[in-house]
Amino acid sequence: MLEVKNLTKKFGSRTPVNGISFQLEAGSCTALLGPNGAGKTTTLRMLAGLINPTSGSIVFNGSSNKNMNENERGLIGYLPQHPAFYGWMTGKEFVVYVAGLSGMNGRKAASEADIALERVGLKDAARRRISGYSGGMKQRLGLAQVIVHRPQLLLLDEPVSALDPLGRREVMDLLSQLRQQTTVLFSTHVLHDAEEVCDRMMLLKDGDIVENGGLGELAEKYRQPLLTLEVEAGAEEKCKLWLRSFQDRKFVLESTVRRNTAVLTVSDVKLARYTILQEAASQDIPLLRFEAGTTSLEDMFMKVVKS
Repeated sequence: MLEVKNLTKKFGSRTPVNGISFQLEAGSCTALLGPNGAGKTTTLRMLAGLINPTSGSIVFNGSSNKNMNENERGLIGYLPQHPAFYGWMTGKEFVVYVAGLSGMNGRKAASEADIALERVGLKDAARRRISGYSGGMKQRLGLAQVIVHRPQLLLLDEPVSALDPLGRREVMDLLSQLRQQTTVLFSTHVLHDAEEVCDRMMLLKDGDIVENGGLGELAEKYRQPLLTLEVEAGAEEKCKLWLRSFQDRKFVLESTVRRNTAVLTVSDVKLARYTILQEAASQDIPLLRFEAGTTSLEDMFMKVVKS
């Protein structure tokens, strides 16, 4: 559906997006990850046609961004991180207005606006003025105006950033539904959200794509054995020294110790397990918890961003 080649954007001496290339398949849901300043918003704004690339190409359904007609632009829905509204309008008036901009007639626009507002949980507030909406309600209204014309491609910039936990849950459920009907690309800082609804991830750092692949593929690439050790609260100082001693063991790749808990990334889980349990028994260490697992995608994110 979307093919991007060598996409670059420069603002004076800054290059927030530096020659990135990727493809989005129809029906896919992709998370665009990266720290602040990585180029996520600039990328989405170029894909939405709001700013022109310095160089490179964007091809949507076979048409380049330079040759895209109004009908093709109408197949894209874009939600900025901080959407702007006309406060004197009601929620429904605004969504009807946006639907009209996409080419719908009055009756169709009103019908689709009702459907969109109900889907984002604003049915009861549809006739209230937007100036009286909370930040979370405005974020929901932004989602309603994005989906009202039933686009083929959704570009969402931090779609749940202003929502409370309940609102976040509802919007994530909505995204899970939308991905069954359309192609979604959304930026987020929350790895859990990306894991929940996406099948692919792209990780941006300093304007470059440093990782791009399926969730399983990336998890397999970066997954490492992880051990968590916890001694009883108030344990003797020798126990805390024992936890800190694992920082220097050959089979430990990374170690984090906080109070009476150590989290170890290890290269040889069998050797680590044997050594830890043997020493705990022989040194009479009051080991409260010994837990084996693997590193998460969040660990991958932190590792790639810091490298």
